[in-house]
Amino acid sequence: MIFGPTPLDEADGAVLAHMIRLKDRVLKKGTVLDAAAIAALRAEGHAQVITARLEQGDVPEDEAAARVADAMLSPLVARSKAATGRVNLVAESAGLLVLDAPLIDRLNTLDESLTIATLPNYSVVQPKEMLATIKVIPFAVPGAPLGVAEALLRRGRVLSLHPFRPLKVGLVLTELPGMKESVLQGTIDVTRERVEALLGTLLPPERTRHDAHAVAEALKRLMRQGAELLLVSGASATIDRRDVGPAAIVRAGGRIEHFGMPVDPGNLICLGEVERIPAMVLPGCARSPKVNGFDWVLQRIFAGVPVRSRDVMAMGVGGLLKEIDTRPMPRAKAPANAPPPRAPRRPRQVAGLVLAAGRSRRMAPLNKLLVADAQGVAMVSRVTEKVLASGVRPVLVVTGHERERVEEALAGKPVIFVHAEDYAEGLSSSLRAGLAALPPEAEGVLVALGDMPLVETGVITRLLAAFDPEEGRAIVQPTFRGKQGNPVLWGREFIPEMMQITGDVGARQLVGKHGDKLAEVEVADDGVLRDFDTAEALKSAPGFGPKAGA
Repeated sequence: MIFGPTPLDEADGAVLAHMIRLKDRVLKKGTVLDAAAIAALRAEGHAQVITARLEQGDVPEDEAAARVADAMLSPLVARSKAATGRVNLVAESAGLLVLDAPLIDRLNTLDESLTIATLPNYSVVQPKEMLATIKVIPFAVPGAPLGVAEALLRRGRVLSLHPFRPLKVGLVLTELPGMKESVLQGTIDVTRERVEALLGTLLPPERTRHDAHAVAEALKRLMRQGAELLLVSGASATIDRRDVGPAAIVRAGGRIEHFGMPVDPGNLICLGEVERIPAMVLPGCARSPKVNGFDWVLQRIFAGVPVRSRDVMAMGVGGLLKEIDTRPMPRAKAPANAPPPRAPRRPRQVAGLVLAAGRSRRMAPLNKLLVADAQGVAMVSRVTEKVLASGVRPVLVVTGHERERVEEALAGKPVIFVHAEDYAEGLSSSLRAGLAALPPEAEGVLVALGDMPLVETGVITRLLAAFDPEEGRAIVQPTFRGKQGNPVLWGREFIPEMMQITGDVGARQLVGKHGDKLAEVEVADDGVLRDFDTAEALKSAPGFGPKAGA
């Protein structure tokens, strides 16, 4: 193709490159100039125009785009009429778009004049939704690369639309003592919404104890009801192929295809089959309506697209579905669809609780909370400053022993004092007093110890970023080299249990009990492990010393 200024005497049949306004008409870009158009241009003083002139072998833009589009057509895919070098491919049915991405990449490298743009691979699409657009950049495509493109497209299907099938889905939910009915019902409701969105039907769910034999029997009952897809939602997260959910699939006569996936949320999914019926043990995030790895697998199954181990392992690129400050490391449950991206998560309302009621018996006669650092700042004041700097609000300080002196050390700080009358009974009494004073709007509480001044504000900020009860991260705890530390961020759901704790202990026992809702955030500093109960220990605290102010 020859492009550039063209004398009007040579412009017959050339393609106008830019729009030209004349007195009585407009010659649009792409107009093929004929005798009348040339005469009109000459009448208004034009001697030349910018045109594209096709050479031997060049194929006009609309014809070229139409030929490529025709070669890309497949069942349930239609195309628009070619115009300005563009043809769009559209869906005739709801379903899953599957692409041969390497082939599309190769087609786009044949010649810069020919481009193909598509939706992302494995996109869920609706009727009349655009799937791809073929656009010829200039006004023509050389015949040779166009011929190569058509030949490549004839060898295999570059684009296909797999309609969703109306599958019957069976769901087994396992239960453990103390499990809330609202959690189970919420799982059923969210699963039904997912299934019905893909044109399926959820059979009446089965509820059983958290036991492989019981789950296997429930799966068999669902199969007798005609289930074409089996789902298991466990009361506890699956951490191994031999855990309850996968073991139940095997007991029911099935096999495990793959455990785990490089998609987050959704890591702890388990795929298998029973008598050629797909079966899955769901990750904890499947309780949430937010997009996770389970959605990617579910969509493919409904579309009749096989999901084998190698398919799951190829999901890593683009598999990070959640944008938060730091990726926590779930101990058991890594809870919460692909593009479009979600709106940013709203900030959680988290209160801070600084426990400062202790009697410092092992450091007597000093009150360790009032020992000053090199700058003359009391230990409890340093801890409180860091909690305040993290942005949690309100910050409550629980006092007890030497109440007046602790309050004096914190004078002028925007905190609320809560006095634990029975502080002598131990740590639990301080905890209960602080929890009882929390405002009703608080979704979580950060429990900090007044004798841990080496915990930095950045650590607390990372805990807040990881906190997401809806996605199963309802307890967030820092770790250093795998060892659990403080402070700990608790979701409101645990407050009733925390209020029942007695004796000189905190809520650490509940961390183990609710390990499926725990997210650990590994930190680079051991300050999350270091409290200072004795004068000897205090000597190792940077900036503090037993001779400082008391």
